[in-house]
Amino acid sequence: MELDAAAEMLERRWFAAFNAASAARAECEALVEALQMAEAAWGEARRRLIKLESLRDALGEELAELDGQKEDAVLETAAPEELSAA
Repeated sequence: MELDAAAEMLERRWFAAFNAASAARAECEALVEALQMAEAAWGEARRRLIKLESLRDALGEELAELDGQKEDAVLETAAPEELSAA
């Protein structure tokens, strides 16, 4: 009788460990999937960031050129007495 009770307790513990391991495996699989999705989203965001930074830099260069052209135009059209510091 005592041997049967010990065997039953061992079997219950085995099933409990089996169920816990199954749940942990399912959690790991879900986390791997979430990690893969996050990595894919990060890669896409990184590519978008690179494109936007490149566009920003190109537009900044164009803006700087336009500002330089405006300054040159103002200097060319100003009378010499307007440029004098005296």
